[in-house]
Amino acid sequence: MATSDAPDPDVTPEPTDTPRGTTRPTPPTSLPPVDPDQAALDRHTSLGHTKAAATWTGLVIGVLVLILLLVFILQNLDQVALQLFFWEFSLPLGVSLLLAAIAGALIMALAGGVRILQIRRVAKKARSATH
Repeated sequence: MATSDAPDPDVTPEPTDTPRGTTRPTPPTSLPPVDPDQAALDRHTSLGHTKAAATWTGLVIGVLVLILLLVFILQNLDQVALQLFFWEFSLPLGVSLLLAAIAGALIMALAGGVRILQIRRVAKKARSATH
């Protein structure tokens, strides 16, 4: 009797991506019925990440930072003498540190803005060269 190398139609071959002796989980054969109204409601109520949500989150974080700054300033009310070129004045320590931080942020924003303008100029030249 001659044996055939053809696969037996009654036997399903073992998948190649699972080790021998293990089985794959079988997917459920029947799904519960879906209510079309509930499916439409689920689609409309699951908004995900929106600009409004990001704005709200940013505002909440901003308010928390402002509260921390207020507490810091109120706890550091000792007067300090400051000199800038030929001006001399005194401010509370917390306020002077806050002003120094604001000045640093403005310098950083100015440097970043100049860099953005440089990049835009290069991109505009590259775009006009390709057209």
